[in-house]
Amino acid sequence: MFKRSHLSSAILLVLSGQVAYAQEAETTSQNKKDKTESIEVIQVKGIRGSLNKALGIKRLNEQIVDSIVAEDIGKFPDNNVVESLQRVTGVQVTNRGSGEVSGVSIRGLNDITTTVNGRNIFTAAGTAVALQDIPASLLKQVDVFKTRSASQIESGIAGAIDVKTHRPFDFDGSKFIVAGRGIYNEQNDATNPAISALASDRWDSSQGQFGALVNLSFSRIRYRDQSVTAGAMVPFMTESTTAPYTPFERVWPTRGGVSEDPIWQAGLLEGLPSAAGSVFNINGTPTAYMLGRDAIFQSDYNGERERPAANLSFQFSPNENAEYVFETFYNGYRNEGFNSLLFSFADWWGDYAGMNPTQAAAAANVVYHPGTNIVKSRSVLHPWVFTSGDLSTGKTDSMLYALGGNWQLNEDLTLKSEVVYQSSKYESDFFAMRFIRPGNNYKLNVDFNQNDGMPGFGFEDDPATAAVDESTMADASAYLIDGMYDNANSDEGDAVTLTSDLSYSLAGFFTKVETGIRYDKRGAETAFSRQDRCCGGGLNVASIEGLASVNSGFMDGEAQVPTSWAVANGYHIRENADEFRTLYGMNKLGLNRSFDIESTTLSAYVQGKYETEVAGRTLDGEIGLRYTGIDTDSEFYQETAPGVPQPMTPGESKTRTLLPSVTLRYELADDLQMRLAYTETLRYPSFGDLNPLIIYNEDVTGIGYGTAGGGNPDLKPTESRNYDFALEWYFADSSSLYGTLFRRDVEGFVVGFRRAVMHDKSATDPTPYKFILSQPYNASNGDISGAELGLVWFPDNLPQVLDGFGVQASYTALSSSQTTPDTNSAGDITGYKDTDVFGVSDSSYSLVLAYDKDKLGMRLSYAWRDDFLANYEAALFANPLEMRRRPEASMDFQLSYQLLDNLEVTLDGTNLTNEVYQSYYGNNPTTNNFGTAMYSRTFALGVRYSM
Repeated sequence: MFKRSHLSSAILLVLSGQVAYAQEAETTSQNKKDKTESIEVIQVKGIRGSLNKALGIKRLNEQIVDSIVAEDIGKFPDNNVVESLQRVTGVQVTNRGSGEVSGVSIRGLNDITTTVNGRNIFTAAGTAVALQDIPASLLKQVDVFKTRSASQIESGIAGAIDVKTHRPFDFDGSKFIVAGRGIYNEQNDATNPAISALASDRWDSSQGQFGALVNLSFSRIRYRDQSVTAGAMVPFMTESTTAPYTPFERVWPTRGGVSEDPIWQAGLLEGLPSAAGSVFNINGTPTAYMLGRDAIFQSDYNGERERPAANLSFQFSPNENAEYVFETFYNGYRNEGFNSLLFSFADWWGDYAGMNPTQAAAAANVVYHPGTNIVKSRSVLHPWVFTSGDLSTGKTDSMLYALGGNWQLNEDLTLKSEVVYQSSKYESDFFAMRFIRPGNNYKLNVDFNQNDGMPGFGFEDDPATAAVDESTMADASAYLIDGMYDNANSDEGDAVTLTSDLSYSLAGFFTKVETGIRYDKRGAETAFSRQDRCCGGGLNVASIEGLASVNSGFMDGEAQVPTSWAVANGYHIRENADEFRTLYGMNKLGLNRSFDIESTTLSAYVQGKYETEVAGRTLDGEIGLRYTGIDTDSEFYQETAPGVPQPMTPGESKTRTLLPSVTLRYELADDLQMRLAYTETLRYPSFGDLNPLIIYNEDVTGIGYGTAGGGNPDLKPTESRNYDFALEWYFADSSSLYGTLFRRDVEGFVVGFRRAVMHDKSATDPTPYKFILSQPYNASNGDISGAELGLVWFPDNLPQVLDGFGVQASYTALSSSQTTPDTNSAGDITGYKDTDVFGVSDSSYSLVLAYDKDKLGMRLSYAWRDDFLANYEAALFANPLEMRRRPEASMDFQLSYQLLDNLEVTLDGTNLTNEVYQSYYGNNPTTNNFGTAMYSRTFALGVRYSM
């Protein structure tokens, strides 16, 4: 890794003027300053003022960009940046959980380059940053770039998001702001603090002008996520069976003693045929089967997360031709989550042996979805039930230091320079214990889709018909301790970045020529440990004081499921980890190195900004070319068995590429402009995908084979050619109507290839065992095309009672296609299928009703996105491989009132409609429903003081 000791020499390079560059692209070119002064930008505060500033940024930038601007200092909307971005045209958000939204996509793609003040940042050993870790209270502006100039970092085929923080020269003089909010989380009935403070000042001296700013933020949230999930589909015999099978026996892909040829293929894109009467061959005999679920399970996850953050900025301007900036940016993450899992298998058939078809049908009580062989509901005699309690912890500390300067060398020539050092470390661990219920003297009654995708289930005594008393499920004495799992990870990364940018103004068609270089030395390393044991002597849970934890009120009455059960207390087993390791015959393991990577990037660009007149109207834009070379040296550490590493294996990869960009903007009328753009961008493989370390995961659910996964050091960057056409009409003050047509042609999407391999069953058991291994390859191409439409409108001349109302609305339509290879269990390609691109909703929209007048500001917003392909299921089952999310929505409200000139109160709420989020297999959410999750509403009351 590139160490901190290299920083001092890098700073000397900058101070001597030998290397100079600014990561942040200029919002407007120098020759446009006179023109922009003639464009009236209404300087108003509040919601209308923030939207007006965002429109000004969009109108004057050479690129297609949308922005969010804080209404005032320290007043960025929403609980985090990601939630605010869902109202940006073309942006979709997902991955709700743990009390927030964490996933962002631009025009359907989630490969986004995120920068802070133009500087590329990352988290730990990753190549991207966890955007939700950046507190909204530190921000003044977020820009979403949908096209890219040659001067900007080339990565991120989806686009780029630049987060801007405050600097002391942003203010005329001193500034002090302190804000606090109490955020109430409804599901776990907890109020959480969020506090921030900013202090800034600037002053003159004989040496020039100085400025200093400090911005601090801290937030804590306690959250609760609840979910119930119907398991994966697998084939079963019907009650009319073929020997040697018994009624309702689960059919594995192969059956020893019956046929060594596969009976059915797991992990198909379409899954097994699901029409009523579908058959497969067993020893050459067509045999009917039904598609049932292997399990039903539910999770009650309670956690607490903290995010400390700080930004310090110092500016010095000795004269009007020079300015120096030193900044530090810190963001931290602390999370502790306790998960309570209740798991019941739904695939046991042993009790049907010896029954005739009529008896078996009566006992199983199978009901199919009409016209299919898919089981909607059934009973299972004596299923195996277990619970699991675990505690997972995570901690991130990321620090960035930057020193740079900006010099006006003469009237036409400017030079910018900067050196950046950053480091980031993420540590996590996972400690879990499983309980089992001996005897299993009950039966499971389950409806896998009881209510619009939501399962329902319960247990009956056997042979009695009365429901099992819920206190039995919550009775610790009904359980024995079973397996224990002990995992830990450490990821860290650092980088030194040297940049240089030279700009020369011209007279003529080309008004400015810009050139620059970027040198980035990046290091990353990961390490892990993992171990598990069974069964701790099979002690009764009640015999160990403090071991059991019992939840209550699960799913808030929204589903007919058990609402309380006993699990291992995650906090207790983690606090007494050594004691429980001894009980299971384990020792605390040190971390095994997984990989070390050192990546060197050298980029250089040249671009020309041009301007002319056509038919009496301004035509301008830029033409650029960017070169990027990346050399990656790596050291990988391969396991021979779980927990047993072998010596290091070196690896290397090289990338050399040229990326052209062309943008054109034409002024059709005073308030109407057109844009055209062609750009090329890249997606680099993640460090984890390059890691050939194969991790073998034992079969813990009795499916008959384990799973394994690893990376591929031969991966190449994914490349995208991008086309954009836009029209923008600025028809009134603080108002605009705009639309964009776009297309992305993408080569080399990374997809997983699967094959069956034999490997030692575990670190302590050398028995050869079957694992399904998945590794990534550049095996897919695709395209995304679509249209965006946006409106910001504050009508003038409204009646007095309506004066101050406005609307912000956006709509995005997308069409995507990705050629995906279908593979068999040996990893051979058996065909190709056109599928949707992951994360792409065909349509999405947002609507914001705003009111801004005098001391009162209000905003009611609603965002909706259509269903979308989220991921692939593990290729082990008979259901379609594709996992989709049902449409998602969010309604939020914000209110602010100015009590005094320097005192303001705020009230806001998120997820007001208390949405339920669901997923399903393939294309049928009714027959193929999967998970249902509930996330909390939040309400916040805050106060903000400024002077």
